[in-house]
Amino acid sequence: MTDTTPDFVNNWIDLAQPRLGAEIVSCTDDFFAECSRMLEPQAPVFIDGKFDDNGKWMDGWETRRRRNGGYDHAIVKLGLAGIIKGVDIDTTHFTGNFPPAGSLDACYCKGTPDDNTEWVSVIPSVSLKGNNHHYFEIDEAQTFTHIRLNIFPDGGVARLRIYGQVQCDWSNKDKTQSYDLAAVENGARALAWNDAHFGSAANLLAPGRGVNMGDGWETRRRREPGHDWCIIELGHVGSIDNIIIDTAHFKGNYPDQCSIQAALVEGGTTDSIITQSQFWSDLLPSSKLEMDSEHEFSDTIQSIGAVSHIRLSIFPDGGISRVRLIGKPA
Repeated sequence: MTDTTPDFVNNWIDLAQPRLGAEIVSCTDDFFAECSRMLEPQAPVFIDGKFDDNGKWMDGWETRRRRNGGYDHAIVKLGLAGIIKGVDIDTTHFTGNFPPAGSLDACYCKGTPDDNTEWVSVIPSVSLKGNNHHYFEIDEAQTFTHIRLNIFPDGGVARLRIYGQVQCDWSNKDKTQSYDLAAVENGARALAWNDAHFGSAANLLAPGRGVNMGDGWETRRRREPGHDWCIIELGHVGSIDNIIIDTAHFKGNYPDQCSIQAALVEGGTTDSIITQSQFWSDLLPSSKLEMDSEHEFSDTIQSIGAVSHIRLSIFPDGGISRVRLIGKPA
């Protein structure tokens, strides 16, 4: 990240993550570099002297040089349907082979887009530079399931990030069943945090267990009094019956203790919610944590009714891989 990184990169999740189910539906060409590399979660790399049968190996999507007119495009199925808040078209390491222009379309489609699909222009044709992040803030309230990246006329894109807000359709869910109300696939999101130096707070809500120590929320080493915290907006208002705190892969840097405060929030802004959170009721009293372990709390949960937001506090600092809040929607 740089000082010029826009807020939407930190405030929203990448809907085009493969671990959420995102995948390439089709592309016109990927002769030099497979289109699927464009969705890889890690930052792109350049390996000097690495070649394959088709030429220089590049970490991204790269098409051959067009000699017959037209342009290239790739269609991506988003991992989760959502409202797009921002886009990053990243041409890192592509210098003499980047596309000079690009655009982005999006659609809502329950199946696979075809010739009858109606696409919405999200980013009109814009100029692109080599070895550069191209950030675009999007003001579009519609929910989308697929995007189409167009590059004019050809070239390479290292990474494509589609930042947005997950839209979970709760109308089709059985409200008598229990769900993880803090799961990103159920619409939850990390709203605010005091520090995320080593790992994004959004990782707490990701599916599955953490794959390594980088796949969690980790704060810097605290050198002053106090403790660290993260506020999570649940995917649906509900009553919590079980809490799971997972410190997978965190061994010499897990928090000594944690607690959770919660409330039913109606209205307000992120800043006002941060202020209010200091006075929320305890959902989980301060509880001891161990390294690299799943901690299940049910007997110690306080009965405070339906809640919409929680504040996870860790003492004094450290890393947590996942948090699960199992409960019934209100």
